[in-house]
Amino acid sequence: MQVSIETTSGLERRLTIGVPADTVEGEIEKRLKDAAKNIRINGFRKGKVPMKIVKQRYGAGVRQEVVGEVISRSFYEAAQKEDVKPAGQPSIQPKEMGEGKDLEFVATFEVYPEVALGDISGFKVTRESAEITDEDIDNMIETLRKHQATYEVVDRASADGDQVNIDFTGTKDGEEFEGGKAEGHNLVLGSNSMIPGFEDGIVGMKAGDEKTIKVTFPEDYQSEDLKGAEVEFAIKVNSVAEQTLPELKKAFFQNFGLEKGGIKAFQKEVKANMQRELKNALKAKVKSQVMDQLIESHEVELPKALVGNEIDVLRNQMMQRFGQQPKGFDAKSMLPDSMFEEEAKRRVALGLIVGEVVKSANIKPDAKAVRSMVEEIASTYEEPQEVIDYYYSQRQMLAGVESAVLEDQVVEHILEQAEVTETTSTYDEIMQPKAEK
Repeated sequence: MQVSIETTSGLERRLTIGVPADTVEGEIEKRLKDAAKNIRINGFRKGKVPMKIVKQRYGAGVRQEVVGEVISRSFYEAAQKEDVKPAGQPSIQPKEMGEGKDLEFVATFEVYPEVALGDISGFKVTRESAEITDEDIDNMIETLRKHQATYEVVDRASADGDQVNIDFTGTKDGEEFEGGKAEGHNLVLGSNSMIPGFEDGIVGMKAGDEKTIKVTFPEDYQSEDLKGAEVEFAIKVNSVAEQTLPELKKAFFQNFGLEKGGIKAFQKEVKANMQRELKNALKAKVKSQVMDQLIESHEVELPKALVGNEIDVLRNQMMQRFGQQPKGFDAKSMLPDSMFEEEAKRRVALGLIVGEVVKSANIKPDAKAVRSMVEEIASTYEEPQEVIDYYYSQRQMLAGVESAVLEDQVVEHILEQAEVTETTSTYDEIMQPKAEK
């Protein structure tokens, strides 16, 4: 096999590869002979079809199959020979594919960039801790009750906690704007699900009341046309319903899979879930700080192929969250690359940097930590051991856990060298941080 390589630009490389005709033709001949043993054609016994007829019938298809395999195999052999690591699939341009002639093709592809690790000893990280109090548990139980609340229509003025059914129309400078109109919309007052001031303007209104309120959209609102805009909403209240919370009895506990033990057992279960969520939130906060500083302190040239692949992953994740797509839904046009490009670039950059940290520090996934993470995942299921066994029987599933553990180990490796400040917070401060002004 003959190989020549050239750098076209940046991370792009071009391999010109030549494969001797004997290699290709020999493989084609072998496959045709193997196929001839099982071919049935009218007028011939099985395995007795003349090779000339076999070639006429199947030669083109076998050639195409063999050439494709030879190209794929010889490309990766050539990349290994030239000590280059392709990032993504190559673009193949055939130069010579004629029968009896040496196979020659050009493969254009990107390589992984070299990542020069900077000094991480200057990283500054705040590591928070928090305890779960009885009050936190009571508040969580109250929240769970509200999630299963029922509402009964009442004849009185609305108040916080009530559910109102409303019609509304929003206008900006006297003109209706997109997304600012609805009929028969149910809204729980005090839920803060609408823009600031909207729900406050409805408090005190009764069924049949109509009112126009003035509100201002936040500066960080997703619509460019409405960021910081002063608007008016004409609101009509159709009904007011009072909230009724479920009692802390067996029927309520059963909704959460608890069959016995009463309130004490439920409190214990709620606390265990809160501890799990708190642990993950605290870890995520530290990890976010470390990853942000890794990005800020390193400049990495990104292979377009890897960014494109990551964009596809993010798009597919969003489509899965949407659920079943309507017929004719064009994901590429409805969810263009630009929506995901920034996040995709961040992910690719972090993957390359973290990979270099792993390599330079010779970090291997800790088997005990992997087992612990699998057991923690399994603990949320009814049959934990079945889940554990499943993870350890599925290489791909286990590899995902190993990757997560490896990232945790990278974070700990960096924390050992960084300047870490310990602070104490409350459960609410960790789980429901106030937005920065």
